[in-house]
Amino acid sequence: MIVVLTGGTGGAKFVDALKQLLPARKLTLIVNTGDDLTWWGLHVSPDLDSIMYVLAGMLSKDRGWGVDDDTFECVEAMRRLGAPAWFRVGDRDLATHLTRTQLLASGRTLTQATAEIAAALGVQSRILPMSDERVETRVMTSGGELSFQEYFVRERYRPEVRRVRFLGAEQASPAPGVLEAITGAEAVVLAPSNPITSIGPILAVPGIRKALQETSAPVAAISPIVGGAAVSGPAGALMEAHGLPVSISGVAQAYADFLDLLIVDERDSQAAETLRRPDLQVHCANTIMKTADDKAALAAVVLELLTRSAARAV
Repeated sequence: MIVVLTGGTGGAKFVDALKQLLPARKLTLIVNTGDDLTWWGLHVSPDLDSIMYVLAGMLSKDRGWGVDDDTFECVEAMRRLGAPAWFRVGDRDLATHLTRTQLLASGRTLTQATAEIAAALGVQSRILPMSDERVETRVMTSGGELSFQEYFVRERYRPEVRRVRFLGAEQASPAPGVLEAITGAEAVVLAPSNPITSIGPILAVPGIRKALQETSAPVAAISPIVGGAAVSGPAGALMEAHGLPVSISGVAQAYADFLDLLIVDERDSQAAETLRRPDLQVHCANTIMKTADDKAALAAVVLELLTRSAARAV
């Protein structure tokens, strides 16, 4: 069993790559829910949805989020009625949020609701939210505190970031199956997701970081930082706000207490030399996933490195 901690568009791209090489039932995804929001009275889980859609072959390749070939009639009608419309929800995407909200209202947990929706979409891999309890990523900016979606979507991550906090994390528990998946895995991979707001909320849930420290499986991470800059999005600014250098060194620091293997881009080969040590392997590869071939090649490299790491540990 390969377990992947994931969130954001980089995470969805990497999961898309893995699904080409692994049997669906060999893959367990532990997904960030710090980005979740209530929108028009509906429970929206953007990262859970992206993972479900990519595994179901439905994810929009053009946008990197939402359903492929979706329409946006409802959001335009809501705009005309005076409702907020800065968070664009597609018409087919809306069905997922309606179903999730109904399932939660009927007493299902987020884990149960996710499993039911994923099964209805034909997904056979196991998808687990990081927690069934509400954990909200809050971004303190020069203009005040914002939810992650307000910062990322509405403000287009323009405000200066001062700090990030995960509201409710200290009181939350890992969703059922999360700790068991990590401790029982053959290998664990942290996707090339934002270390602060995609992977950070997962690690903030008590027990998850400890499970990563204690698992006998090799733990690998793919750097979302290439050549001193984020591949996409605000990861750089968010890392700086947390006192981490915007570099592969900063990624290694974020995961230092459990990381066995760091995969970085070929453009960071010189910096990789300074990171290698007996307890941390650093491997260079093409990590920019522009094409289907790029994705498949990266996934193949990661799986091969994990196989070697597991063999050395025996």
